[in-house]
Amino acid sequence: MDKLRRVLSGRDENEEQGLTAQVLDASTLSYSTRVKWFVICFASGILCSILGTALLFLPNGIKLFAVFYTLGNIAALASTCFLMGPLKQLKRMFEKTRLIATIVMLLCLVLTLCAAFWFLAMTWYSISYIPFARDAVMKCFTTCLS
Repeated sequence: MDKLRRVLSGRDENEEQGLTAQVLDASTLSYSTRVKWFVICFASGILCSILGTALLFLPNGIKLFAVFYTLGNIAALASTCFLMGPLKQLKRMFEKTRLIATIVMLLCLVLTLCAAFWFLAMTWYSISYIPFARDAVMKCFTTCLS
């Protein structure tokens, strides 16, 4: 019906909108909604980061720390997308003045996850020296997950 109104009124110049323009038109949020979701996403990111830091002090908590801390940072970073939009956020992140900080931050996020997975790989490798240890670990996880 809206398309018919545009054609009849002579305002049909936007008939061939790109995918980005269609998504942005369909997902416009009010300012109060943007602020609410920013606060929710940012708070959950901070909570995940604090939880990850607290889990660091548990035995074998380094893996949980890496996952929760990385998820918290991603959530806190994504929260700013609610304020200015994802495309504008990405453009501002990679501006000349923020480029080094953006690269360092993203590199640290990736390296945190890599360190946790390397730790898991090293643990799995170390278990291989204990006879039947891998089988016991696999059976334990299979029993717990089923």
